[in-house]
Amino acid sequence: MGATVISPTYLSAYLLLLCLVCSLKEGYAKGRRATVAESHHLEHSHSIQVSSLLPSSICSPATKVLDKKSSLQVVHKHGPCSQLYHHDKANIPTHAEILLQDVARVKSIHSKLAKSLGSTKVDQTDAANIPAKDGSVVGSGNYVVTVGLGTPKKDLTLIFDTGSDITWTQCQPCVGTCYKQQDPVFAPSLSSTYSNISCSSTTCNSLASATGNTPGCSSSACVYGIQYGDSSFSVGIFAKEKLTLTSTDVFDDFLFGCGQNNQGLFGGAAGLIGLGRDKLSLPSQTASKYKKYFSYCLPSSASSTGFLSFGYGGVSKFVKFTTLTTLSQGASFYGIDIVGISVGGKKLPISASVFTAGGAIIDSGTVITRLPPTAYTALSSEFRKLMSRYPKAQPLSILDTCYDFTKFSSVSVPKISIFFSGGVEVPIATKGILYVNAISQVCLAFAGNTDDTEVGIFGNTQQKTLQVVYDGVGGKLGFATGGCT
Repeated sequence: MGATVISPTYLSAYLLLLCLVCSLKEGYAKGRRATVAESHHLEHSHSIQVSSLLPSSICSPATKVLDKKSSLQVVHKHGPCSQLYHHDKANIPTHAEILLQDVARVKSIHSKLAKSLGSTKVDQTDAANIPAKDGSVVGSGNYVVTVGLGTPKKDLTLIFDTGSDITWTQCQPCVGTCYKQQDPVFAPSLSSTYSNISCSSTTCNSLASATGNTPGCSSSACVYGIQYGDSSFSVGIFAKEKLTLTSTDVFDDFLFGCGQNNQGLFGGAAGLIGLGRDKLSLPSQTASKYKKYFSYCLPSSASSTGFLSFGYGGVSKFVKFTTLTTLSQGASFYGIDIVGISVGGKKLPISASVFTAGGAIIDSGTVITRLPPTAYTALSSEFRKLMSRYPKAQPLSILDTCYDFTKFSSVSVPKISIFFSGGVEVPIATKGILYVNAISQVCLAFAGNTDDTEVGIFGNTQQKTLQVVYDGVGGKLGFATGGCT
């Protein structure tokens, strides 16, 4: 039987078909690979409308309904939701000034933690000369709440600060000087529940640990003094008074500083609420009711609102807890263990020893998160790699990874997560990844310390929109996303 002869025309058609099938298969595989890469990119990046990066001059309160019993509204002191903003628009600092103040604050935290410092005796007549070596934390922080003090109650707008312990407000008659504040200055002589603390009492002596200064005495009244790292200070009479947090939560004999000589960058606020871990802090003084349990959500922008809540009410059921640690040199700070960072879904190859060398704290008053330089270098180089399609911009103060988005209507920014001990991953909100000076200068909102052995700080830009839960008795710190809404 003769062999079948295949015509050359048929053979070439067959080979052509075979090539077509191969190239279709290859095209499909390429497309599939591209689709997988694209979906990975979409899954691990934020798509952001560039117009949404600009600040609004209209206050848009968050949608979360507060448990009015034990919650206060939190606003950014330089934003349209704050009375301070309307009171003193002309003196709102530039972003470069804010970052410069942040550098001073971080330096003061580092100096306080780097060594045990000798304390200084306070004399009310010589308040301005308290040496800055006490290393109390600089300035203030950016977020304010309104509380009531005295009988009848007077409302005061105070900065809240987890890096400070003593609560103080400016008081009449301002024997030294009082800076300009929005609320009327508190007048102790008009309150029926005010009384001075005696300088011979143990309560007066407890000021040393809360302020870093040995208290003084002025005609048998206890004199406190606290100086912040930017040469802001408050000095005055240590006293007790009725504190009204909300209409149902009122505390008699709350210990506070009645400031007679005050100076500094408090942005029109009447003073400061100390939320640290010392026995004179607000969580410690109200522990019989709230068990040192409080939480807050810092708003996504200066034109929105957040909350500060005391006690167990209103805490998200999705909170994940990590362990609080105590730093030997700064027991009033809230210590945390950062163990890793991911960028664009990829865990960065940073050795655990990099994070343990200096340890870390969480601080409501530091603006920009500070990382060990080894960790920051890994973070910024991976971020730059994933942002290579966007033109670079000039650095802004301590922020060295900046972009110009003027030619874009939307941008894609890699997601960033911080990992804490106990397997807790905290995804950073979009507004916590970028710091916006202008559309032509949008920067990665992290910075490196000068040395891996300096303490790291989880700052307030990265805490935006998270519900952050402090359990002082349980020794735990919790995070939940979408905290303000």
